[in-house]
Amino acid sequence: MNRRPTLLTALALTATAALTLSACGSSDEGSSAEDKDSDKIAGADTGGGKSAPPSASPAPAAEGRPKIDFPSDAKNIFEYEETGDPVKDAVLADSALSVNSVDEAIFVGSADTEALGFYNTEKALSGSITYVLGYVKKDDTWVGETRYFDYKVSLSGENGAYVTYCSDESDSFIKNKKTGKVEDTPTTADSYVLYNTKLEKRADGVWQTTDVASNRGSKECQP
Repeated sequence: MNRRPTLLTALALTATAALTLSACGSSDEGSSAEDKDSDKIAGADTGGGKSAPPSASPAPAAEGRPKIDFPSDAKNIFEYEETGDPVKDAVLADSALSVNSVDEAIFVGSADTEALGFYNTEKALSGSITYVLGYVKKDDTWVGETRYFDYKVSLSGENGAYVTYCSDESDSFIKNKKTGKVEDTPTTADSYVLYNTKLEKRADGVWQTTDVASNRGSKECQP
């Protein structure tokens, strides 16, 4: 399905960010080519470099962080491999929580949720608010499962990072809250999306998503 027909496509990464993202699989601050491998693990920095089952949403809230709740009929699956670098693993975990925060706002039917502004800021926040309000206006939500995979992360100094990843929306569907009707859309190339994201670390250590660009139908993400 095209669950995110306009999500963040209006957001523009800077030229520098886009260039960095295109090369984010290259060696960076001691990272190695193994960081690009895409065996699947949970989206938390558990350390040790061992793989674990993919993480479903929502993840337990860490101390001082807002809890994110999903309905029982919707799930995000984040598939990526621990890098062994605690900074990169923290970036990946907060990147996933940024995605979850947007979806939680859709489920709640309000862009005024704590998590949305906690994990997103600047262009990413304004674009996400617009996107969420589009769902609210139509009285829509979504059901099913969305898979996020093929993660690549690159650090930029002490407080900057770039993450690219793909999404597979073939098993998630728009649902109208009022009628209960679910749009049973077929799987096409547009069910797969490539995301390029920029994150910055706050003083409290949270990695907020600041900017996003997406490419629906990207061949890089199609099976």
